[in-house]
Amino acid sequence: MAECEPSAQQFTLDDALGVDTTGFMDLRVPEYAYMFGFLQADGHLRSDGGQKGRLTVEINARDIDLLREFQRLTPYNSGITERTRSTNFAETHHSALWSLCSLEARTKINQLGLPHGRKSRKITPPRIEFSRRDYLRGVIDADGSVGYTSQGFPFISLTTASTAIGAYLCFYARKITGAERTLKRNARDGIYNILYTKENAQALVSHLYYKDCLSLARKLSAANSLAEWARPASSKPRPPRIRWTSEMDRILLAAPTLANAAAELNLSKSACQVRRWKLLHVVAPLPD
Repeated sequence: MAECEPSAQQFTLDDALGVDTTGFMDLRVPEYAYMFGFLQADGHLRSDGGQKGRLTVEINARDIDLLREFQRLTPYNSGITERTRSTNFAETHHSALWSLCSLEARTKINQLGLPHGRKSRKITPPRIEFSRRDYLRGVIDADGSVGYTSQGFPFISLTTASTAIGAYLCFYARKITGAERTLKRNARDGIYNILYTKENAQALVSHLYYKDCLSLARKLSAANSLAEWARPASSKPRPPRIRWTSEMDRILLAAPTLANAAAELNLSKSACQVRRWKLLHVVAPLPD
């Protein structure tokens, strides 16, 4: 593939053709917010010195329509090619590659927060106003999954090396679902695996994947299917996590029996027993 060498002549030609680039990558626009999230997770920005460089996104050829949308949204020359090659996962892998060479476009995307080169741990949510749910949908479409577990439960998940991205998803999802997650890298490869299931997954997915939103077609289809799930009558939802306060801890420790503490705190005896054990064994901080 020939090297990209954007130049002043290219920008002049764009102007002569009446190309309007002023709104490109305005992250308040849902489509651009989604596109930027996808690029952060699955794109690669390369600088070869001077004005040379390229932004590329390579995905499975079955998802080529998304790259065509990126091309449509980009008011600069860009191209889409297809190739078949061997990978560590398959003897033949048919992929589609979108390439953007414009220095002006690459500079804009870099300034928004897509680093050059390896970037999996460096990326962060934008530091300017942006459409949040569209941005997160882009990240999840690139590095996450939506569907049903082997047990038949709805789920949505994200795999990321970025602490900032993982923390932001947990913060945002808690506002939508009420579910809390604790970030912890797995021991094998230092990656965060963030998972929501059942009603929490349904609530988050219905919020992120709304009607006519820009998305991978297969993930949008999977997202729509989650609305059909209903919890079996034999399965009870897990009770919400108790937010213990210093005052609640004082009542628990001062009560003559666990039964008295449970009645005063309006909690189950087992929950009080577990908390009391943690306090007495200094697993949890003692009340002031």
